[in-house]
Amino acid sequence: MDLRFTDEENAFRAEVRAFIRAKLPADIHAKMLEHRSLTKDDVVTWQRILNARGWATPSWPKAWGGPGWDAVQRYIFLDELHQAPAPEPVSFNVSMIGPVIGTFGSEEQKQRLLPRIANLDDWWCQGFSEPGAGSDLAALSTSAVREGDEYVVNGTKMWQGMGHRADWMFTLVRTDPTAKKQAGITFLLIDMKSPGLSVQPIMTIDGRHEVNSVFLDKVRVPVANRVGDENKGWDIAKFLLGNERTGIARIGMSKQLLRRAKKIAAETGADDADFKLRCAEIEVELKALEITQMRVLAGMKEHSEKPDPRSSILKVRGVDLRQSASELMLRAAGPYALPAEGEYDEPNPDAPLAGSTWGSTIAPVYYILRAASIYGGATEVQKNILAQSVLGLPK
Repeated sequence: MDLRFTDEENAFRAEVRAFIRAKLPADIHAKMLEHRSLTKDDVVTWQRILNARGWATPSWPKAWGGPGWDAVQRYIFLDELHQAPAPEPVSFNVSMIGPVIGTFGSEEQKQRLLPRIANLDDWWCQGFSEPGAGSDLAALSTSAVREGDEYVVNGTKMWQGMGHRADWMFTLVRTDPTAKKQAGITFLLIDMKSPGLSVQPIMTIDGRHEVNSVFLDKVRVPVANRVGDENKGWDIAKFLLGNERTGIARIGMSKQLLRRAKKIAAETGADDADFKLRCAEIEVELKALEITQMRVLAGMKEHSEKPDPRSSILKVRGVDLRQSASELMLRAAGPYALPAEGEYDEPNPDAPLAGSTWGSTIAPVYYILRAASIYGGATEVQKNILAQSVLGLPK
């Protein structure tokens, strides 16, 4: 198996890299380099720059308004974004609800929603997890009772990423409480300005506001906002979660973290022999993961891009290595990482090491990456998938 990129693929990488260098606003790039929080305007600005080039929806076929890239082109594009670093297109929009609407939505929903999703005219959030339904998502209890042309929705959603920025939420609700868990679930689109819907922030350990609780008290949702048939939402949810896990190895992100760790270590004097040895170990592991990623991509080429259970390997090892790189970055910073900043704190001009403003963003990156073992499919769940689907072990 030849895992090398073709001349055409290398030319595509060069094109993407040149575009990012030319078009990424300098202030957004500076924030990304130091892992500072982006404002909503920052994210919208960059996604619209990408959309004007036709690149905001890398996984979409041309029929939906996407570039029609294959799996290798999508990998190269995301890898260049991560290594630049530049923001990814908002995943809730382009990797989750967009493919759902394109695959399961009505023609009216496609025409109305897909262009707005791509251009971030509407910011979407995901309403799946609940206080009693996280890894066991099918145990959700948020109810939707049909009354004429509307559903009346009651319940609570948890860990809702960027719900405070969102205009719309795609969510799973229980429409048949008498059916078995997976059979009574429906997929709805809910306007975040609906009466009875409220958002409560959850501050994460890195001091930032990224997730929320969402409370739904007799929220009325038009039946026209249902995607697919009533009680058939579980099939849509499985499709969506498969898209959520695409590209989750994030090898380029680990490389960028490692580069930053080396730069910091050079400033602090922490780049001793032990530090360099650990850098080399992570680089070797990243190369092995990259080769595994190439094998999965080659398999997708040969099998019409059907979901490959081996992609769970990419998720598990990708998370391990991002966490290892962030730990190395924390080790390089040492006590300079103690004064961690909040979400939108300005760089401290009196930071240690003259001219350096990086120290206060190191610990938050380390802290929040602990959650990467959970989102996008918990590590334990991914290992079960591998055991059953790859190794053939019984359930």
